Amino acid sequence: MFDMKTMYSTVHKDDFPESLIIELGGEKLVYEKRTWILDGEEKGLRYGENPDQPAALYALKKGVSSCGGFALRGPEDGIVSALAEGQMLQVGKHPGKTNLTDVDNGANILQYLTERPAAVILKHNNPCGAAWSNEGLAEALAAAVRCDRIAAFGGAVVTNRAFSREAAQLVAESYFEVVAAPAFEEGAADILKGRKNLRIMELSGLGRLEKWRRSAFLEIKTLSDGGLVLQKSFVSRIGADTDFLPAEATTKDGLSVMARRPAKSELDDLRFAWAVEAGVTSNSVIFARNGATLAIGTGEQDRVGCVELAVYKAYTKYADTLAFVECGLSLYELKQKAAGEAEFQEKLADIEGRTKAVQAGLAKSVLASDGFFPFRDGADVAISEGVAAIAQPGGSLRDAEVIMACNEAAPQVAMVFTGQRSFKH
Repeated sequence: MFDMKTMYSTVHKDDFPESLIIELGGEKLVYEKRTWILDGEEKGLRYGENPDQPAALYALKKGVSSCGGFALRGPEDGIVSALAEGQMLQVGKHPGKTNLTDVDNGANILQYLTERPAAVILKHNNPCGAAWSNEGLAEALAAAVRCDRIAAFGGAVVTNRAFSREAAQLVAESYFEVVAAPAFEEGAADILKGRKNLRIMELSGLGRLEKWRRSAFLEIKTLSDGGLVLQKSFVSRIGADTDFLPAEATTKDGLSVMARRPAKSELDDLRFAWAVEAGVTSNSVIFARNGATLAIGTGEQDRVGCVELAVYKAYTKYADTLAFVECGLSLYELKQKAAGEAEFQEKLADIEGRTKAVQAGLAKSVLASDGFFPFRDGADVAISEGVAAIAQPGGSLRDAEVIMACNEAAPQVAMVFTGQRSFKH
């Protein structure tokens, strides 16, 4: 009988070439296959997205292109692709594609959050929690975990500041696959090594991501028929509060409408949420407050459905946190016990009641949407949960209706346009 567990521990040697050359017009980009000497053996990627998919990692070694009028990042900008043996403070199960792409997407998000300590937890190449804090990295990491404790299990933690002992202790109390940071404070790595299979990466470039802020890279998508789609990578135009545009539009009757301008604290959270949006699969929306995500809706086909999904997740995760802190149980486990024991029925009802009373923490939060609202329904759902401010690209035929939804709310909801869509497929 086939042992399914062996599938995940078997490493398939790949047959990909040692080098890769891409010629764009007259410019050549030369890539070198990356391997490491681990446990006395040369190893490349563990495997691709699935164990039966061989994969290889290539790092840009020569050539900088200005394709399409924009400068691409060069060989000196490598972070994940430049990973060396000495940067693997603990190999654990040596990394596969998903481990490295999660870390890479963490860097993609953190490039817009360089001004204060920030942490992102990623799973399946989407953030499940993110936060930044002037109180230090440990506080940012704790807030990121609180966003979605369940999804964080087995995730990748990526930070833009040195990993502290306090942050390491948080990680050691749960199960994560990867920790990547620009450095590790004395004793922090030793705490993390208590988790034997944890991959620990010291990537100094994570502490210098501001150099990425206005640069781009060449994205290549291979189609199922072997064709290619090339594009310039997404570069956020929102780097400061003043980059947001006033939300204003004209109704079909020629009436000009304008939304309330967000307060400074709301703008700060909107800028944070928009930064995280850069790493979320579309359609997506993000609820955030006080520099931390509250709920992340990802990959939905309709905008209002994405908002509804995020709201559902917020209520579920908020109640789960209460159940875990107060009962030592997940929300699912508490519901199981409540099915047959009156004591747990009362506790479950109490937790669900308190969650509803505070709207799962969504009251006075902000919402960022990676695409415009084609109808006002998505905004209405968010407003009904107490959202205080919204950022969205703008450009919908019904912008005026969406603005009016904000203006009709009591208290009035603020809205700004980003002037840019942030789809990620």
